[in-house]
Amino acid sequence: MRKYKFTIHGNEYDVHIKHVEDNVIDLEVNGSSYEVEVDKAIQPAKTPKIVRSRVTHAKDSKPEEGTGLKSPVAPAGKIKSPLPGTVINILVKEGDTVKVGQKIMVLEAMKMENNIDSDKDGKITSIPVRPGQSVMEGDTLIEIGE
Repeated sequence: MRKYKFTIHGNEYDVHIKHVEDNVIDLEVNGSSYEVEVDKAIQPAKTPKIVRSRVTHAKDSKPEEGTGLKSPVAPAGKIKSPLPGTVINILVKEGDTVKVGQKIMVLEAMKMENNIDSDKDGKITSIPVRPGQSVMEGDTLIEIGE
């Protein structure tokens, strides 16, 4: 990220700041790595870090008992496109059995490849898209049955 030279009490230190997140800095001083916590949060310079949360489909999910939270497993079994893009690769075929979290498709959006994972256990019943096909947000990519 950035390199600095510090002189403290006549001693020189080469400091390389590797990563800054909130008030924690990963840095290297004269070849030794340290994780430093500062009192005040430091704002990163111009390049934001984008973190995507796991996609759950509100209309396909039901609340877990007693928590009020939505289940990450979609009972309807439809994997939908989280954003507009182009189908690059389909890693399963109809009749395959999949597990929760298994990578089943690669979708290119905004010049980035996005992995599409299964959100339920089951058997692939339908794949209504093909590699090279453009899809819109919310389009069904794959249907999973019991």
